Amino acid sequence: MNKKIIAGLIGLAFHPTVYATDTINLDEVVVTATRTPQARQNVIGDVTIIDREEIERMGAGSITDVLRQQPGVQIVTTGGAGTEASVFLRGTSSEQTVVLVDGLRMNSATLGRTSFENIPLGQIEKIEILRGPASSLYGADAIGGVIQIFTRKSLSDKPLVNAAVGLGSYNTKTAEFGINGGINALKYGVNVSSLDTDSFSARRIRTGKDSDDDSYRNLSTSAYAELELAKGHTWGLQFFESKGHNEFDGSNYENFTEQTLQSYAFTSKNQFTDFWHSTFKLGMGVDDSDSYAKPNTSKASSTYNPKGISKYRTEQQQLSWQNDFTLPLGKLTLAYDRLEQDVSSVANVKTKFKKERNNDSFLASYLLDHGNHSVQASVREDHNTQYGNFTTGGAGYGYRITPQWRVTANYGKAFRAPTFNQLYYPNFGDPTLSPEKSDNVEAGVKYTGGKFNAGVVVFQNKIRSLLANAGPATPSCTLGGFCPINVGKVEIQGVTTDASWNVSDNLLLSGNFTVQSPRDEATDNLTPRQANRYGSVNLMHTLGDLQWGAEMQGASTRYNNLANTKVMPGYALLNFTANYRINPEWKLEARANNVLDKNYVLAYTGNTATSPAYNTAGSNLFVGLRYNMKP
Repeated sequence: MNKKIIAGLIGLAFHPTVYATDTINLDEVVVTATRTPQARQNVIGDVTIIDREEIERMGAGSITDVLRQQPGVQIVTTGGAGTEASVFLRGTSSEQTVVLVDGLRMNSATLGRTSFENIPLGQIEKIEILRGPASSLYGADAIGGVIQIFTRKSLSDKPLVNAAVGLGSYNTKTAEFGINGGINALKYGVNVSSLDTDSFSARRIRTGKDSDDDSYRNLSTSAYAELELAKGHTWGLQFFESKGHNEFDGSNYENFTEQTLQSYAFTSKNQFTDFWHSTFKLGMGVDDSDSYAKPNTSKASSTYNPKGISKYRTEQQQLSWQNDFTLPLGKLTLAYDRLEQDVSSVANVKTKFKKERNNDSFLASYLLDHGNHSVQASVREDHNTQYGNFTTGGAGYGYRITPQWRVTANYGKAFRAPTFNQLYYPNFGDPTLSPEKSDNVEAGVKYTGGKFNAGVVVFQNKIRSLLANAGPATPSCTLGGFCPINVGKVEIQGVTTDASWNVSDNLLLSGNFTVQSPRDEATDNLTPRQANRYGSVNLMHTLGDLQWGAEMQGASTRYNNLANTKVMPGYALLNFTANYRINPEWKLEARANNVLDKNYVLAYTGNTATSPAYNTAGSNLFVGLRYNMKP
């Protein structure tokens, strides 16, 4: 991209109507940006924190509803609740972002994506988003960044109860219950949530079987226990499980998917000396998905056609031993990570495969906050039994010009590993594929002034050896034109801005705006389903015990395919939220989405003129009652 275009992007970034999604709390601590706790005001990377209070204020129905309002994030869904949801971070694909739940990977290694649609908001305490390359900290797939989800926990010694119920459009019903507390040296908690909705047809079709509603239901549980053995020494257990049942469209078939996400781990934290802190974690992440299809002609039968059954299971055993050393100047982190990925699949009875690969990695990073200066440097060596050795590094610098103004700069290398399907799936995979590689540079400036806060980050990410399912037939792949291949390069340049303004003690105006150019180098076309411009503006007003807000979010024109022939027009949506505090513990909540009933498209089922769009929600309303016991 030439200098004139970059100048134009920066000019748009400083457009006066751009505001941020949240105010900056200088007391907040970020873990994901460095793998160690760090004050948010000192973080060099481009980060966003979404805490439990913000999640409840938004009254959102899903984690993707929350993420779509954050800087640099685009969401693509293939229908209503429970359908596949892809998260694009800074113009990268959903396979190019690492997603962690309490520090564990829990994605499908066959598809390379995380099932966000089956991670309920009722289980989430906090979300941290790190935009930019992070393979030097987290290994493969962190080209676009890292999204880390923390399940609900309490630091109180007293038993605390939280509960919520809600009703909404599409016959939606939700319920949550949790108890967290402590007994002497033991901290504990259990949280349960459920969702049941008729939703709507996943495909925008008016007649036939596929025009029916595609319902979704989910039941999830999380639990933890943490025991302080002695001062500075704790053992912890954690567990998370989400079971989702989703109906989906398929010509002349009744289809549904049963998907289970699960993670569990043991953690030992030890302050061995004044300067040496050790964290050992041993855990497992599971993504188990079973899909069924029954021809309409056998509607009266409870037996599904064996040829319509597909089962995919990913198990990821994870071990991490991290040692943080506090030096006279700065902090040194040395870590060893091991990831064992096992995948098994059965599709249409006869098509089966079972594969595994292991990854050992060694990490060294250094972090310094001294006076007005901040420095971060990291290097990581990954050795994988499938694609060999891979070394990545990153470096960042921040300088506080004044107490309010701070500038930062970052460089990072990253890579993405081929999925198991791309490598091994019968009559499709190619085990000789190489990982994608990327180089990212970025620079930012932030202003933190109390009532007014703002930030701008300019970035450039060059991705080569791009993995795509678009190659010609090969001896191992019979699907000519759809075979996996390393092909081409993508360059992403852009600017992400965010700001917030406390107009008065009871009025907050905030928002974000991203201008980017994710383009295929050979054709100069936009990559599929990615917008040049997108963002959101939010207004929140407090009047006594009543708090109400308005949200406007939108995106410019996008294309469903790389050829840029299947156009998706730009859109803008208006939402309203409100909550009323009955007393310190009880609160009424309400949310109205797409109040102007806009008919918009996020994705098409194909690229021909007759390919229908995946459906999106029209005007809808949700109301709820929430209880949080005060400590």
